[in-house]
Amino acid sequence: MSRVSVIVPVRDCERYLREALDSVVGGTLPPDEVVVVDDGSKDGSAAVAAELGGIVRVVRQEPLGQAAAVNRGVAEAEGDLLAFIDADDIWEARKLELQVARLETDPSLDAVFGHVDEFVAADAIAAGSPLPRAHEGARPARLRGAMVARRPLFERVGPAVESLRVGEFIDWYARAQDLGARDEILPELVPRRRLHLGNLGRREPGSPDYVRVVRAALERRRGASA
Repeated sequence: MSRVSVIVPVRDCERYLREALDSVVGGTLPPDEVVVVDDGSKDGSAAVAAELGGIVRVVRQEPLGQAAAVNRGVAEAEGDLLAFIDADDIWEARKLELQVARLETDPSLDAVFGHVDEFVAADAIAAGSPLPRAHEGARPARLRGAMVARRPLFERVGPAVESLRVGEFIDWYARAQDLGARDEILPELVPRRRLHLGNLGRREPGSPDYVRVVRAALERRRGASA
């Protein structure tokens, strides 16, 4: 069976990180390693991860952004299959078991996704601020946290664009599609996304980075058809 590495980019998420890591190591198919990339946290995130020990390894870097943390994790990881979890999310127990089994069954697949649901964090409710709005029910999603992918796909596509503060996975996945990557979405729920007042995408909903991502995709496709 392939070796599986899980990459966890984190910055200042100590209040949720332990639950995220517990959901990874406590699954029905534990990974071979968990690489936590601490992106310049000022809280105790690195200490929370280090307390687990065992298969959990902490890598520290200056605060360079989520894309840079993901790239560092990919570079540090030793597995043949790579999976990801945001520090504030939770995996379903059978996530890796189901997705790894599908990749082992069909060698032509580059990546496998799954269904995702969302929930609002209890501390966001207690804060009394306007609450993030969660989608109702699980839905199919091509998100980094819902993906398990083969390492050669990352070698073909290249790293996430580190100048993008948001939307970097949208850009990465679009580049993968341009190269003919083959993936599918399983019907099962795999991660649960925690919505809270500090979610990066919610802090910057109108970021010009999204425009950059769309423009780059259009330019690539124009170039390919010229």
